[in-house]
Amino acid sequence: MVEKTLVKKSSPGSVQPNPASQRPDKPRVGAVFWASLVLLAGFLLWASISPEGLGNVMTSSMDWIARSVGWSYLLVTLGCIGLMVYLGASRYGSIRLGSNEDRPEFSTWAWLAMILSAVMGIGLISYGVAEPISHFMAPPHALAEPGTMDAAVRALQFSFFDWGPHAWAVFGVFGLSIGYSTHRKGRPGLVSPMLRPVLGRLVDGWFGKLVDVFAILATLFGTTTSLGLGAAQIEEGLNRVFGLPTGLSVQVVIIAIITVLFTLSALSGVNRGIKYISQITMALSAGLALFVLLMGPTSFISNIFFRSIGQYVNDFFQVSLITPSTPDDLQWMQWWTYFMMAWWLSWGAFVGVFLAKISKGRTIRQFVAGVLGVPSLVFFAWFTIFGGSAIKFEMDGAPIAAQTAENLNSAFFAMLNELPLVQITSVVTMILVALFFISGADANTYVLSMMSSKGHLSPTRPVLTIWGVLTGVSAVLLLLVGGLTALQQAAMLSALPFTIIVALLGISLVMELRTDPEFDVLRKSRFDLRKTVYGSGKRTDL
Repeated sequence: MVEKTLVKKSSPGSVQPNPASQRPDKPRVGAVFWASLVLLAGFLLWASISPEGLGNVMTSSMDWIARSVGWSYLLVTLGCIGLMVYLGASRYGSIRLGSNEDRPEFSTWAWLAMILSAVMGIGLISYGVAEPISHFMAPPHALAEPGTMDAAVRALQFSFFDWGPHAWAVFGVFGLSIGYSTHRKGRPGLVSPMLRPVLGRLVDGWFGKLVDVFAILATLFGTTTSLGLGAAQIEEGLNRVFGLPTGLSVQVVIIAIITVLFTLSALSGVNRGIKYISQITMALSAGLALFVLLMGPTSFISNIFFRSIGQYVNDFFQVSLITPSTPDDLQWMQWWTYFMMAWWLSWGAFVGVFLAKISKGRTIRQFVAGVLGVPSLVFFAWFTIFGGSAIKFEMDGAPIAAQTAENLNSAFFAMLNELPLVQITSVVTMILVALFFISGADANTYVLSMMSSKGHLSPTRPVLTIWGVLTGVSAVLLLLVGGLTALQQAAMLSALPFTIIVALLGISLVMELRTDPEFDVLRKSRFDLRKTVYGSGKRTDL
């Protein structure tokens, strides 16, 4: 019996997915799902039985990574920036993530809102004041005298370094690679298939499954760090506004409540839950930033913004490749620069899959501008408004630095305390943290479910529920093991394999783009033009 298949005729230059590599018709779990669950269960069992032993192993491992290969985090993230800029400016920028006829599913506003809110929104509150004020009182690498104007500029410069293009370029490389592989090539929404140009048939066997398991675990541990930060921020806000007690038990209750909320949001789908929550958080964030800009030290903020941008651009390559020279310097790098770069790498697969999901139909040039350019500028502005205000208030005698040193989570609220309407802005901040919390964990749950369902873009409700619950449980157990320190260590350790994976992804992406059918059409057109102008028997170059 011969099966007849209808094939849609495509226009020149359009890309039709390879039938042999199509995504599965139905979402099904496989070896990657079960292997991830087994490894995670073993880790959680270890955390439950011997939390001290796990904490010691994680600490010693992280110390070794910082001393021996911490530089690799810097090198890979800088390489990601170069690749993103090259792809956006080159001829490849016109290629769409999808067929040539595809157009974006979401409006530009909704798309940017989801990128900013679901990806790193919670960090805006957790570190928006804490990092600049910490660097202001203890300038990185002793580049300025503490408490001076030079220290203020350096504080924002290094905040830009940690939260700007270095972070977003990592996300962009993952997102472009997975988006191209998924939407243009019709492959499953996984990391491993994109490595085929470099690794060949290895991606079809155990090695490819191992890469996807690494991606799932790194995504999970990167997100648990955010859950811990969010719980601590909400706890601090409840204490300041309502006088509620603080403690580990309170954070556990907060994580439990938020886990239920983001799991329910994930079950509603990207088009509803994440989309609407992201737009609400962006509107509230813009309103809060505008309030602080107008009611705070406006002149100081505007002046230090341009000065810090100039310092950032001037020292870009020097800071991008700076390594520790003393034991104290190494410790500082371990808890700031190395941790931040590792955090972004551990989030790479999660953010990449999510960006690929919401970016179908956009050109590579649009993707680079929307993922590398716009978020970096937004984060620069945010850190300057909130961190710059805190620095100015500290210069004028407010005890913000002392409160930050005592409790990192109090920094944002300490800054708001120097402005009018502190009760209202504190409540708005807690709402923002909760919404950032929900939208980020919501996206994380969706991505974990998709990657463990053989890359299917519509994972089943049971799988979504399982990963939502496991994310919350992992965050709670890591808090019990060692608090925020354990969460940060887990993120940094899980990121190590991705220094290699992201480099291979970048190479694979360029190899794939060089053979894209879009350029086959262009080459054929040039060949036909040569024949028309010069005749088929004469060798010429146009």
